[in-house]
Amino acid sequence: MRFAAWIPSYTYPNLDYARVRQDVDTFSRKANDYGIDLWTIDHLFHAPGLYGMSWLEPLHVCTWAAAVAPDVKIGTGILVLPLRNPVLLAKEIATMDLLYGGRYQFGIGPGWYGPEFEATGTKLAERGRRTDEMLRAVRLLLTEDNVTFEGEFYRFQDVTIEPRPPAMPPVWVAGGSRIPDGSFDNDVPVLAKSVKNRILAADWWLSRCSGKQEWVKRDWEMLQSEAAKAGTEPPRFGHCNFTMLVDTADTAAAKEIQHKYFAQVMGGHRSAEHLEESYIFGSIDDIVARLVDLKDAGCEYVVLGPTSDDPEQLDLLAKLVIPQVNG
Repeated sequence: MRFAAWIPSYTYPNLDYARVRQDVDTFSRKANDYGIDLWTIDHLFHAPGLYGMSWLEPLHVCTWAAAVAPDVKIGTGILVLPLRNPVLLAKEIATMDLLYGGRYQFGIGPGWYGPEFEATGTKLAERGRRTDEMLRAVRLLLTEDNVTFEGEFYRFQDVTIEPRPPAMPPVWVAGGSRIPDGSFDNDVPVLAKSVKNRILAADWWLSRCSGKQEWVKRDWEMLQSEAAKAGTEPPRFGHCNFTMLVDTADTAAAKEIQHKYFAQVMGGHRSAEHLEESYIFGSIDDIVARLVDLKDAGCEYVVLGPTSDDPEQLDLLAKLVIPQVNG
């Protein structure tokens, strides 16, 4: 199993130049030393029903990370496609891929927070259709010259992105069953048909956090079955989730510390029980057992998001978790 970490690009209330440098530069350099890939989260605004803060803009964070971490892959996990323009995004991706030497991982999803759509002139109800259309358009722009596109939402004629990357970056599609939180939630505890089809057309599936582990494995079995029926290969199986590594074998003690950090990042909307059901809690042994269970189910790649911006989280991941999972 290959490991990655979400860069802790949180917009902490006391964020300043020094802390940004620690969170992005220092964190990325240390991840590179350990061979841990780097990913970024995308949220335009603070969504207070689910999170305690927002994140820095992901493409700029990716580019800084790629410059100081030259040996690992850099991904958007995930980029909210409906908030963007396909031609501009294709130009950005082409530039990023060339600057990164082919290390960019194009992780995408439809988003879910209504105010972000309203502020960018789109509608939440269109998010799935816009995502699929954006993905089609960007694929064409990154692989062909003189592209003309006539869609429901996006139209352009005879567009050539120069220079194009040597190859289309790997597409990672996020999605999966999710535990509803009872607020402004458009997600359900099943894998929607439109999401399933989007995943089956991708290179990788990035199974989402906020879903029970059994649901993740259930979704993976269904995706394999659907691919077999169609006579195609399923995408490769990855997973992303939030956690907080605590160097203890005491589950209760670990959770007590973890909840303090989760409260900062996630806010106070959801109960402790809901958070523990959605994300990865517990001692190092608990976390290793959960990751081994995913690995045994076929998961090849995990992106872990520490709810702390302390670079020591990478030390614990590299020294206490990865060797046990891959040992």
